[in-house]
Amino acid sequence: MQAMPRRRNNRVNLQRIRGRFRQAWFSGLLVSLVLSIAAIGEASAETEIDLELVLLADATGSIDNAEIRFQRQGYAQAITDPAVISAIASTLTGRIAVTYVEWGDMTSQEIVVDWTVIDGPETAERFATALMEPPRRAFGRNAIGSALLFGKALIETNAYKGLRRVIDLSADSANNWNGPDIGTARQEVLNAGITINGLAVLCRHCSGRPISYDLEAAFRDRIIGGPGSFVIKADNSDTFADAVRRKLILEIAGSPDPTRRADLEAEASEPR
Repeated sequence: MQAMPRRRNNRVNLQRIRGRFRQAWFSGLLVSLVLSIAAIGEASAETEIDLELVLLADATGSIDNAEIRFQRQGYAQAITDPAVISAIASTLTGRIAVTYVEWGDMTSQEIVVDWTVIDGPETAERFATALMEPPRRAFGRNAIGSALLFGKALIETNAYKGLRRVIDLSADSANNWNGPDIGTARQEVLNAGITINGLAVLCRHCSGRPISYDLEAAFRDRIIGGPGSFVIKADNSDTFADAVRRKLILEIAGSPDPTRRADLEAEASEPR
């Protein structure tokens, strides 16, 4: 007769335990939901970038230290140009993410300025200032294939998920002396949904035009690719920054429509 109350008490205790378990489970579920929503919010914030742009600048043996600085000044001048800032403001998100890399041989790809969100004159100025500070660290004979794959890795491992992804390679030569061949690397980049554009550097101060082949044609045939891809030439030192500016405006606008691209090209080519 005394066992019945104990069983009744056991049932009561079991009900209490189950109730507490349900409460703890619900609280844990609620916490998980809150954390999931927060994570989604962070992911959404990361996607609010219109363009992920890797600027791959030639720092091979044909480029001396004065030319390295000259190239950086050209990019610094271009990224802060009002027309470029206006192009950024006209995108869907109003901001882009950019990183600047100098490349040499297969073992030499150096980040000069890490990923930076540019959404107006102030952030553009900070990027330009940072670009002029570090010493040169990239050297060696052309390894364009390695440079392209390095740019691909930077895009795939960064904190952003842009609406568009572009690698922009500048070079005074289309030769590849070591590392992965250009064709294989190029195809890997294109398979990842990344567009490759080019800046063919022809001016003597920026190392000169190859004698044995047409550099712009080589860029078109061997290097660039993807939707709306293009190559722009920098044919003298006085117009280098303008060439970079035109290129940036076209990349930021990202219009594959031939008519619209022609309009943008005309606007970007207006004298400064």
